[in-house]
Amino acid sequence: MHQLLHDIAYCIVTAWVFGMLAHFLKQPAILAYLIGGFVIGPNVAGIVKGQAEIQTISELGLIFLLFMIGLEIDLKKIMRAGRAITVTGAVQVIGGCVLGVFFFKMLGLPLGGGKWDALYLAVAAALSSTVIIVKVLYDKRELDTVTGRVTLGVLVLQDLFAILFLAIQPSLNDLKVTVILMSFLRVIVLVGTAMLASRYILPVIFRAVARVPELVLVGALAWCFLLGEFGAWLSLSREMGALIAGVSLSTFPYALDVTAKVTSLRDFFVTLFFVALGMTIPMPNTTIVLWALGFAGFVVFSRWLTTFTPLYAMGQGLRASVLPALNLSQVSEFSLVVLQLGVASHHISEQTKGMVSLSFVLLAAISAKAMMRSDGFARRLVPVLKKTGFKDLDHQHTTDAHGEGGHGVGARIVILGFFRTASSLLADIRTHAPELLADLAVVDFSPVARKGLQKQGVRVIYGDISQRDTLVHAGIASAQMIVCSVPESLLKGTTNEKLVRQIHELAPDAKILITAETLDAVPVLYAAGADYVSVGRIFEASDLLAAMKAVEGDVLAEKRTEMESRISAREEVLP
Repeated sequence: MHQLLHDIAYCIVTAWVFGMLAHFLKQPAILAYLIGGFVIGPNVAGIVKGQAEIQTISELGLIFLLFMIGLEIDLKKIMRAGRAITVTGAVQVIGGCVLGVFFFKMLGLPLGGGKWDALYLAVAAALSSTVIIVKVLYDKRELDTVTGRVTLGVLVLQDLFAILFLAIQPSLNDLKVTVILMSFLRVIVLVGTAMLASRYILPVIFRAVARVPELVLVGALAWCFLLGEFGAWLSLSREMGALIAGVSLSTFPYALDVTAKVTSLRDFFVTLFFVALGMTIPMPNTTIVLWALGFAGFVVFSRWLTTFTPLYAMGQGLRASVLPALNLSQVSEFSLVVLQLGVASHHISEQTKGMVSLSFVLLAAISAKAMMRSDGFARRLVPVLKKTGFKDLDHQHTTDAHGEGGHGVGARIVILGFFRTASSLLADIRTHAPELLADLAVVDFSPVARKGLQKQGVRVIYGDISQRDTLVHAGIASAQMIVCSVPESLLKGTTNEKLVRQIHELAPDAKILITAETLDAVPVLYAAGADYVSVGRIFEASDLLAAMKAVEGDVLAEKRTEMESRISAREEVLP
């Protein structure tokens, strides 16, 4: 017992030290924990040596990790996923697994006879890192962009696939139809029990203790371990039970409260899991390094093949096909979980897991940096792809209501960039100034916006508004009025000030109307050449003040009804 406490102490101190280094170097924390575990593990410093202690620490962390992954899986998002996401997710996961099995089997790794290294590696290669991707997209403010939503949608479907794999994983050594059916039956029993409890029993219990934070926390943990033991009793695994426990809690109203209260405890044990996992990484030698590089190369190649191809085939355009493929090009922390279970079940060797852990470290460092520079990368790659024969959405510069080719040159009013403010502006134009539609064209590279605008009969010029060539081809030189409403935080490769100066240079006689997020930006934009700067937060504040006065006058219900009526009457491209 004292040895276990000794080992945990060293694990936490090491995680903190390496985590601080990762923070200053702007690297993922998980990467720091793995490296820290490797340093203090038996293969380097030997500070923590006991395999039993390492296994205990790892299993506890794994249970909490899967519980939290389950809490963050949004079943409603899976049900609402659009065609582009569902098709891409299915092709990426299934295609990646099939390619992986053939590739790793061809390299001589076992597939059957109690050894399943090729299969586990294929599954591991098909999953991408939720932690890294969400963190980078959040920092870049791209979670709500088209490519961000596609990336996150594919991640959700990857998690669903991992759950299905975990259902049959315990029965791999006896893969018969009856055994597989029995495994799925056990999963159905586990999931059914969890969902029924979360619908009819848990809400009552949590409602009763909602005002006692410690009981909410203990109740969530009790549910996690109770379902974990039920999963073990069903011959599945405690980890599978913990995952389903999290998924079941994610569906009821207290999920956010539970997640907030469990997060601190989760972070502690998840840190232990990744540090313990780092301890199992073998000392790199030529063979291990070559295998890790080969695995990393396959991950990147397969991800581009199975993500770019379906998106491009569905007409999403080169940019919207390139960026999700780049975003997803790393190994998932869930992959490490799957491999850990494979080692525990004696399905794969420690060397296989260690090789993937090394690849995880390599790709995590490279992927995070590549994602931060993804827009510049896409801007350079798209022209190269065009030269090799790939057609982008701009092979016809504009389209009218019938999808026929047109010319952007000559539009009197040009809207540069199409996001939510532009969507609302277009709705107001259709309602209050429909005569302007015939003289209006939109320039944007979003395939979703393009499709919606086509349906409404608005001329669309496909292109990146940060590029001077796009503005020239759009014909803004002959425009009388140019509107820019994309938030500064979402612009890629330019700023609103640079955009205004470029517009003023190309179209000196046009009136430039633009939005600003901050008050400080207003004089800067006027100095750059803008003719009118709108600050949206001022109008939002006025509306909220009106709502406050409605509360004071006890007429909030009427104001809400009025707002809901206005919203329901609008037909916007981007709802």
